[in-house]
Amino acid sequence: MKLENPIGSINNIAPKKSSRWLIRTVLIFASVPAFFVAKSFNANPKQPPQAVYGDKQSRNVISVIAKTAVQGDLPIYLNGLGTVTGLRTVTVKSRVDGELIKVAFQEGALVKAGEVIAEIDPRPFQVQLMQAEGQLMRDEALLKNAQLDLQRYQTLLAQDSIASQQTATQAAMVKQYEGIVITDKAVVANAKLQLGYASIIAPISGRLGLRLVDQGNIVKAADPNGIVVITQTQPIAVIFTLPEDQIPMVMKQLHIGKTLAVEAFDRSGQHKLAQGQLLAVDNQIDPNTGTLKLKASFANNDTALFSNQFVNIKMQVDTLRNATIVPNAAIQSGNAGTFVYVVKDDQTATVRNVRLGAGYEGQVAVLEGVQANEWVVLEGADKLREAAKVNVIGRDDKPQQPLQDQPKKSRDAL
Repeated sequence: MKLENPIGSINNIAPKKSSRWLIRTVLIFASVPAFFVAKSFNANPKQPPQAVYGDKQSRNVISVIAKTAVQGDLPIYLNGLGTVTGLRTVTVKSRVDGELIKVAFQEGALVKAGEVIAEIDPRPFQVQLMQAEGQLMRDEALLKNAQLDLQRYQTLLAQDSIASQQTATQAAMVKQYEGIVITDKAVVANAKLQLGYASIIAPISGRLGLRLVDQGNIVKAADPNGIVVITQTQPIAVIFTLPEDQIPMVMKQLHIGKTLAVEAFDRSGQHKLAQGQLLAVDNQIDPNTGTLKLKASFANNDTALFSNQFVNIKMQVDTLRNATIVPNAAIQSGNAGTFVYVVKDDQTATVRNVRLGAGYEGQVAVLEGVQANEWVVLEGADKLREAAKVNVIGRDDKPQQPLQDQPKKSRDAL
């Protein structure tokens, strides 16, 4: 009787058992995802399955920021580019020749009219004055003597003791000496004037520039550069330009005698430097640029304006009364022109074509297309279309303000 190999029997049975265990393991892992999926749908039996992902209607509502259009007064401003210039600028020069012995000013300082700012050696002019005064005294003595002789001759002529020709000659000599004395007095006055020019005084009040000549140099009246430049900065002027099509608005106000306020801003246009008023208008338009020059005057008490400084100019020419005002951010542009999105009572957006008027500080007047108290969309308009459903966030009934001044939370809500 032949016995079977026990080891071979075991080897034949092992593959069958391992296959069954492999099938069971695969079935267990395959059932785990199905269990969790079923669990998620059955967590809340009252909620429909599609609510987990959001329904189509909720995805079509667009969140926007809107503000109400208000009715009020809006100032009309004209903007221009200007350059600050001294109301008066003087190059101080010497009126006589001589050595500069004293510079009595500090560069960049303010000076008042009449203050001595430099001195030239006065001794040559003092000598000239003494000579002129001596000549005057000599000629005045000769005139006095001639006048006495004329009196004696006239007495003798009355007594018929002298010829009338001699008396007439003496009278002519007196006239001659009188003319010489007058000339001498003019020479004395001129010498005093030249001596006075030795002290150089400020002709105007203003700010001194840098020194153009140093002490010890010989200065001459014919020198082109002078000693120093004085610019009047209080008040100071600004020369700016406006397009020719805006000039009628300005001239209309000037003809009725209105004083136009002018504001000067820095290069960025954000910081106000000074406020003044329109001083003058040029008499011709530049044909190359189509602009007209205007001059404004500023008190400049805080010395915020310097000569040749570039500034942005805003000039108020009128005020638009009872206008419908909306923020600039609400204005959109397209092929059909400018338009806004208006939020209706049923929370849908509609397109309104608008005609714009003047604008100021982030606000613009709407002449046609929008009425006061209507809601206009500020942000989110790029996603809108006609009759689109909207969800207005950040809406309130406060007065209009520029978009950049709104709370950051409202802007970031989108």
